[in-house]
Amino acid sequence: MKELFSKVLMPLLLVLVVGIAVFSLTIHYTDDAGMTRTGMEGLKIYVIPNLEGMTVQGFFTVLLDAMGQLFFSLSVAMGIMVAYGSYVKDDDNLVKSINQIEIFDTAVAFLAGVMIIPAVFTFMGREGMAASGPSLMFVSLPKVFDAMGKIGNLVGCLFFAMVLFAALTSAVSIMEAVVSSFMDKFHMSRRCATVLETAIALVGGIVVCLGYNKWYFEIELPNGAVAQILDIMDYISNNLLMPLVAISTCLLIGWVLKPSAVIGEVEKSGCKFGRRKLYIVMIRYIAPVLLVILLLKSLGILTII
Repeated sequence: MKELFSKVLMPLLLVLVVGIAVFSLTIHYTDDAGMTRTGMEGLKIYVIPNLEGMTVQGFFTVLLDAMGQLFFSLSVAMGIMVAYGSYVKDDDNLVKSINQIEIFDTAVAFLAGVMIIPAVFTFMGREGMAASGPSLMFVSLPKVFDAMGKIGNLVGCLFFAMVLFAALTSAVSIMEAVVSSFMDKFHMSRRCATVLETAIALVGGIVVCLGYNKWYFEIELPNGAVAQILDIMDYISNNLLMPLVAISTCLLIGWVLKPSAVIGEVEKSGCKFGRRKLYIVMIRYIAPVLLVILLLKSLGILTII
């Protein structure tokens, strides 16, 4: 299974990502007003910062939004790194693994933007780019695929196939964190813990699906966004629970266990942790302060930035 994933599925997934990204750059569309937009124009909007009218408040808003994205992208404060890290061999080079995560996560995130942003801009203009999260995935993008014509059916199928694959691998990693916790805390067998977590996830998934039809409603969140069930879950998880867990982790590692505990774990294979001083400053001072600001802003308590 591991060989199939590394030698077949991952290269295929990368080819699909690059292929759709290239396609997004080559498309063009003329709207009812006679204005033609192209994928290359969308790429410029994506990669070139627009500083017009930028204020201190706007800058910190973008910064905090980027921090929120990092939580999801790197699975910070979700228990995944802790669970998978416990399976790492003592002689593995953790510094090398960290560098690989930084490079590949950034590259994949950039390619995902190249896939989506130029296409959304081309067919829906700047107004369509205002969407985010589930509404971008399940409302705006299907409109983009529909506007592409017959080729949009193929592109849409490929895109959502990748989404399904990404969701599956993410679900496995998240469930592993919960399953391993059940096993350690309640002394369950892996099979029993897996069945229990699968049942919980199934119930949650059904609730989310019903939130788009029979149980559909809209409420305004503290951050001003209009939300329904999935948006509420996403808000509670990404904007509340994960910052709280991350703050607690910073306090635990930075001041209780001390950073030397992590540094020693990284260097026990003989590799040098070149950024140890930066790590100590970040885990003790910078990260906790930024996380508290992020949490207060998510709760609607801090409105000055």
